[in-house]
Parts: sequence; C-alpha cells; structure tokens
Amino acid sequence: MNPTRTVESAPSTAGTPVTATLLSRDRPARPGPLAASVAFAWRALVRVRRNPQQLFDAVGFPVMTTLVFTYLFGGALAGSTREYLQHLLPGIVVLSVVMISMNTGVALNVDISKGVFDRFRSMSLWQPSVLVGSLLGDLVRYAVAATVTVLVGLALGFRPADGLRGVVVGILLVVVFAFSLAWVWTALGLAATKPEIVMNVSGLAVFPLLFLSNIFVGPDTMPGWLQAAVGVNPITRAVTAVRHAMAGTLTAGDLTGYAVACAALILVFGSITGVLYNRRRQT
Repeated sequence: MNPTRTVESAPSTAGTPVTATLLSRDRPARPGPLAASVAFAWRALVRVRRNPQQLFDAVGFPVMTTLVFTYLFGGALAGSTREYLQHLLPGIVVLSVVMISMNTGVALNVDISKGVFDRFRSMSLWQPSVLVGSLLGDLVRYAVAATVTVLVGLALGFRPADGLRGVVVGILLVVVFAFSLAWVWTALGLAATKPEIVMNVSGLAVFPLLFLSNIFVGPDTMPGWLQAAVGVNPITRAVTAVRHAMAGTLTAGDLTGYAVACAALILVFGSITGVLYNRRRQT
C-alpha cells in the first residue's frame, strides 16, 4: 500500500493589494508638477549622501577656502587677518556656493551619459520637473555651504554688523543667486557630450569671473577699464548685496543690481535650457 502524499497548496495571492494593483486596468494618477519636482529634489539630496565628493563640496570646500584665503591674503592686504576677514567673508560665501553650483550641470550630464535621463523622458510626468526638482534639491547644498562658511568665519573672528538678521538675509541672497547661476551649468550639461567637458568648460568660465570681481579687494584701485568690467560682473553684484546685507547697509540700488543680474541669468540661460531640453525630448 502506497503512502498517501499530502500536497500543501500555496497560499493564494489573488486578493492581496499588490496583486489587485497589478491586475487592475486603472492606471495610476499622473503626478502633478509639484509632486514630481519634489520627488526629483529628494533624489538630488539622496545622491549627495551617497556621493562623498558632493558632500565635500558642501562642507569641506567652504572650510578650506575660508582658511586659505584668510591667512593667505589677510596680513598682506589688511595687516591683520581678523580685519581682512570682515571684508572677505561675504565674498567667500559667494565664491564657495558658486563653485559647488557647477556640480548641477555635471550631475545632469552624468544622468544623460548613463541613460537615466532617457528613462525619465519616457515617464508620464511633467517633464520640466526633472530639471526643476534637481535645482530645488541643490538649494539645500547651497544653504549648507553658505552656513558652514559663515560659521567658520565666526570662529575666526568675523563679526557681522547687522547680527543674525544680516547673516540670514545674506545667505538667502547667496542661495537665490546660486539658483540663478545654476541655469548656466544646466544648459551646459544638456549641450555637452561628456561630464568631463562640463567640468572643464564651467571651470574655465567661472574662474575669471571670480577673480575679476570684488571678492578679494575693492575695485577702487583698479584701472578704469577693469573697474567697468568688474562692475558688470554678476558675481560682483551678488557679493555687494551680500556684503552690505551683513553690514546692515543694504540699499535699494544694491538690490536692484542684484535682481537684474539674477533675472538676466534665469531668462537667458533658462530659455537656452528649455530649447536644449525640448530638442533632446524630440530625438
């Protein structure tokens, strides 16, 4: 007599929520522009946590630049590092954030090179959210870098005349300016064929702008033609606004020059970014 074999039936999954969702013919609702942008902003922040280089850009680079330029130029230009720091620190805040903003274009081009960008284009969502979300996520990096720079400056002896209010206003001005400048790197990231090209071209473009500005010294002692070049530099407008905000001497003229610089960057390079993005969508 053969022993009876008992066969246990597998548990039914027909009624589980996952199976019901997969078998349903109803498509999930398309995410709105805000939800999609927030999702991509969160992706940008998670990528910072997993990328040591971006974490160094947001924390280590501001510390290094503040220490190097304070002790390198302080004694020679002002006779005292503490005295020079009162002039230098607002400019170093702008310099640090401008430098890390270049990573926006590099990260975008990496997504394009790896094919991730094509997957995003195939999704049913508000397509500009891919760019807008990344830029919004980068705002956190800019705020962290600016805050770290100010804290290092305070430890070295920087004392803003307008106190905490001036520091908060200055950081907000820096973050908005970095957001405006990031559209330049976004356009470059869409146009370039390799991430290395984005890094090299952005570096060549930003270094002359940084040194032909009022970050390190005032333009009063420069030749007239050089003063004119420094005056139209958008980084100069940003540094002037941040410096005067921290000193409590911010004027309507400072804000007007700053706003014009930010608006020009967004209008010009935001439009170029839109054209390049739509061209990639059609290919």
